[in-house]
Amino acid sequence: MDEVAVFLEIRQGTQSGLLIIRQLKPESWPMDITLMPSLVELKNDEHCKTINLPPEVRIVPSSCRGLQYVLGDGLHMRLLVQAGFNNTKLVPALGDILKTKKNCTFYCQSCRESVINNRTFLRVLSLPGENWGDLVEEWCCHPNPFNDSVLRPQNGDCFLGHNYFLISSGSDPTGPSSEIPHSESLGTPSRSSGSVLNSKANRRVICRRCKTLLGEVHSSGATKYYFTELFVQPSEEGFDMVPRSPFIQSVVAQCLEELSFARSTFRFSIQGTDGTTYILMWLLNSDTLLVESSGTPACSNIFTVFEHDMSSDLRPLKIQKAIKVLYHPCVKSRNKDLVDSWESDMGVHSLTFPSKTCLELLLILAQSNASLPPSLRWMNSFQVAFLKM
Repeated sequence: MDEVAVFLEIRQGTQSGLLIIRQLKPESWPMDITLMPSLVELKNDEHCKTINLPPEVRIVPSSCRGLQYVLGDGLHMRLLVQAGFNNTKLVPALGDILKTKKNCTFYCQSCRESVINNRTFLRVLSLPGENWGDLVEEWCCHPNPFNDSVLRPQNGDCFLGHNYFLISSGSDPTGPSSEIPHSESLGTPSRSSGSVLNSKANRRVICRRCKTLLGEVHSSGATKYYFTELFVQPSEEGFDMVPRSPFIQSVVAQCLEELSFARSTFRFSIQGTDGTTYILMWLLNSDTLLVESSGTPACSNIFTVFEHDMSSDLRPLKIQKAIKVLYHPCVKSRNKDLVDSWESDMGVHSLTFPSKTCLELLLILAQSNASLPPSLRWMNSFQVAFLKM
């Protein structure tokens, strides 16, 4: 009975949920299962176990339908669920922090080294989509004013993309944002034609302490940093770093959710800075809330590399916002035909992250997939995973 766990997937839009009572062993039968608005009670002749749901979740017992036992999964049922979620639990979006015009400090997310100290941005502007220059002639009734098609942030500016931000590489001697980024650039890009082949490697920006790739310096004089590599917070606040795995999940999930809303794009190609496609991803649901427990540590066979807290099984269940994705791993030339097909499809949006981060994301997806009930791990030929925010 101690090994019994629950998995509850909630769709906020329809207020419906799939509840699976996992690891029910036949030797524990017969068993009485009682559903109440805030708890699930399991009872047989020898034991009784009560699983308390998070306070934000209220199930409607009378709506239970589709009751069936799935071998290897447990007992499935669908029902109505009323659930709320506090947005303050989410990792705050970088753009939201910067737009407050507070003095901010940027840290390397991998080792917590200070990268940019006490910087205040006077303007925080969103960048247009890629290939925006191709549409300029449709926008303007006079000759193209953007001849070089490059947007250069000035001192005090921060330009936000979907997965990166641009700041001026120069320092501002007149304001508090004048500190030079605490990072290393492997060489200075030369303007001579002979340096073109090596310019990409020479423009990398890496953390001094852990040598993690943080971004790159553009020839235009702007420095590009990836959201997945820097953690930012107001300088006057205490240090409150988010662990690596939850941070990557939240940043990528927010990025996919924003793009799907702004552009009605649901298919994504996750590429590394080395030009390799690592993951093909299809955003399925963005209104998902998850409630899950894993039973006792002894019965768990899921190995987790990132900050797994084995004592979490003993804590009260929590509700987590997540997005549900379908994905194909593409490392070592896997799914090459599908990669070629997606690359030529206008409906697929490409996102670039440091190659190491792409591998971390692939591992996170694989771990999420392995933790799901077996019947939920595949949809058609895609693997299923959740990215928690």
